Amino acid sequence: MPLLQIRGLRKSYGALVVADDIELDIAEGEAVGIIGPNGAGKSTLFNLIAGEVTATGGTIVFAGRDITRLSQPARTRLGLARSYQIPRPFVDMSVYENVLVGALFGSAGRVENPAIHCAQVIAATGLMPLANRLAGSLTLLERKRLELARALACKPRLLMLDEIAGGLTETEALDLVETIRSIHAKGTTILWIEHVLHALVSVVSRLVVLSSGRKLGEGEPHAVLESPEVREAYLGIEEAVA
Repeated sequence: MPLLQIRGLRKSYGALVVADDIELDIAEGEAVGIIGPNGAGKSTLFNLIAGEVTATGGTIVFAGRDITRLSQPARTRLGLARSYQIPRPFVDMSVYENVLVGALFGSAGRVENPAIHCAQVIAATGLMPLANRLAGSLTLLERKRLELARALACKPRLLMLDEIAGGLTETEALDLVETIRSIHAKGTTILWIEHVLHALVSVVSRLVVLSSGRKLGEGEPHAVLESPEVREAYLGIEEAVA
């Protein structure tokens, strides 16, 4: 059974349909990317999976359990963690303290020794020299790394990344991608929304394309990006991956 199984997922606000009959399977250990033009429904899908908004219809099954109506904290405790496009650190707390919050309150006992676990996560995300620095003093790249570290501190079975490379320089994005690739190589399942396509396709083995709240296509990344339908829906995609 897939780690994540979505069937007929729908979200509407009155007559406005923002997620329309979406179906998606993600296997344990897989890395899957989600792309689409602005307004395609990518963030809505993430929010539905994470539990930040409630589905109008359909089901979300995670690790064999129907989580469609579970709260976001309950989903996190089951092993589903996410980052945000705009980092949301506790600015008056240190990097270590931020990560510790994730380990203590998001892992539901999956972490035997929070102090050791946090040190390992901080090292894995390249933040060890900054462990005692206040989060409010970090650069954008460092905040993105902290966002990643806080999610990893929850010891997730599924790590959801929301445009984590957005706003970074090319060099910074490549640096962060190496970290994400290393995390995936250790077995973490990843679902990743990203507009920086060269970063995304260097990690994921499958792309899912959304357009107007519907799934337009999915498959091997380069084959998907060469699809005429995808090019038509996602203007400029040829230049973005050249």
